[in-house]
Amino acid sequence: MFKYIAFFGVLILFLMFCFVSCQAQNAEENIQNQQKKRQVPYNPKYDFRGVWLTTVHHIDWPSRRKMSVDDQKNELLLLFDTFQKAKLNAVFGQIRPSGDAFYPSELEFWSEIVSGKQGKPPTPYYDPTAMMVEEAHNRNMEFHAWFNPYRAVTNLSWSDVHPQHLTKLHPEWFFDYGGRRFFNPGVPEVRAHIVAVIVDVIKRYDVDGVHFDDYFYPYKINGETLKDDETYQKYGKVFGSKEEWRRNNIDMLVKSVHDSLQKYKPHIKFGVSPVGAWRNKDIDVRGSNTRVGQPAYDYLYADTRKWLELGWVDYMAPQFYWSTKSKYGHYETLVNWWHDNAHGRHIYSGQSTIKLGDTADDLTWTNPNEFGSQMQINRKYEQVKGSIFYSGRSFLKNPMRFVDTLSNNYYKYPSLIPAMAWKDSIPPNQPDSLRVKLMEDGAFLEWNAPKPASDNEKATYYVIYRFDNYQNENGNNIENLNLQNHKNIIATTRQTTFKDKNIELSQKYFYVVRAVDRQHNESKNATSLLFISDKKLYSGKP
Repeated sequence: MFKYIAFFGVLILFLMFCFVSCQAQNAEENIQNQQKKRQVPYNPKYDFRGVWLTTVHHIDWPSRRKMSVDDQKNELLLLFDTFQKAKLNAVFGQIRPSGDAFYPSELEFWSEIVSGKQGKPPTPYYDPTAMMVEEAHNRNMEFHAWFNPYRAVTNLSWSDVHPQHLTKLHPEWFFDYGGRRFFNPGVPEVRAHIVAVIVDVIKRYDVDGVHFDDYFYPYKINGETLKDDETYQKYGKVFGSKEEWRRNNIDMLVKSVHDSLQKYKPHIKFGVSPVGAWRNKDIDVRGSNTRVGQPAYDYLYADTRKWLELGWVDYMAPQFYWSTKSKYGHYETLVNWWHDNAHGRHIYSGQSTIKLGDTADDLTWTNPNEFGSQMQINRKYEQVKGSIFYSGRSFLKNPMRFVDTLSNNYYKYPSLIPAMAWKDSIPPNQPDSLRVKLMEDGAFLEWNAPKPASDNEKATYYVIYRFDNYQNENGNNIENLNLQNHKNIIATTRQTTFKDKNIELSQKYFYVVRAVDRQHNESKNATSLLFISDKKLYSGKP
């Protein structure tokens, strides 16, 4: 009797186990099927390719203290040339690392990173921010002004602080935490000051974007207490909790920056690079299936998902600094979650190139295929429009030969930055009167800039297509040519001239030039010309 009871008990348990296993398998298959539906063929013609150029702690540039101006300039040019060679199209320059400035300002002092002493300009004088903007645009790369909004003193033990620094004049604006000094996000005057700093920069410099990284309220340190009780008592009692009040403080800054950009220069993009997880799923069913230690919402009080949903930011560049095998923040799990929560805005994958080859964190980073795997994952998801790499100096060091992986595979050809239709959807007019002549070192192309479009926008740059061994069966109409294939792009330029040095004599080349505005809308029509490199020139359409 008892044997039968035991047998049926085991049978029931076995059947229950099978049922649960089948349910789990079906759930996993459903997730995979949903992911497949969300995945679309990737068009590398439109690909955001950015890099963070970090100045704090001399991480990227300038690479050492008290560096001469000539050495600073030469090092910056080397970095920008390296970025251009790698076919990047955007640089994020950290121009305000710690309540200071890489430019002349009446609101904050010169950064000690520039000259070795806070408040002292570089000698002989130059403007590092102006140089970064100019050199980026000379290479047809966007320049995004990167601000750390709340860090005021990098290290209380050794940072050089000017006697008239804001931390001295307004100590009530700040709190200390983890050996650093921070602007208190709960103080209204702090928010007003940060917005004023940003508005000052965008009015004086032709930047393409304003950028925040992941530092809002500081990351939690065991044994440390964040001392903002007095500020909370003064400003936050109407909220249900201190946590809600802190998130609202950050919300107000983000919205104020968005509104200020819309007021003064609406073409400027605004984006944030938060820690890779908004919330873990075990805390909030809307979160990612991860076990990230300090998600943005719960620890930094940054409701990044909300900012996308309400359109306060144009893009989000989450820091996916975990590997494709990580048990804490699996790379594709995070990419997939942000893709699903983009709310029509752009997602750029924040990728760590400094971890490549690192054995201390996760041995997956020593796998020579890890970087390529991440790039392949990015290109599976429609809303993931490209990458931003941390950090700039890694393009010189080339760990695990990731630059070669880009050059030989993913960045083999130039790309255009994806347009943001909510900012501007009107294309520029087409350029005209394309002329080509044979020079000793190649074909020299020249054309006329178009008149402003209906929204009064001028062409910012031009994309040059070339079709080799052109045959008349392609037709006499350029619409029969594949202008969506990135392999046919040979260059982009902000000039109205270009020299194609990679030609052979007695070959037929069909050139097409299109205009692109600063929001990367490409002209619908183009100017074109058939060129035969034997000193015979045929103008107009063949």
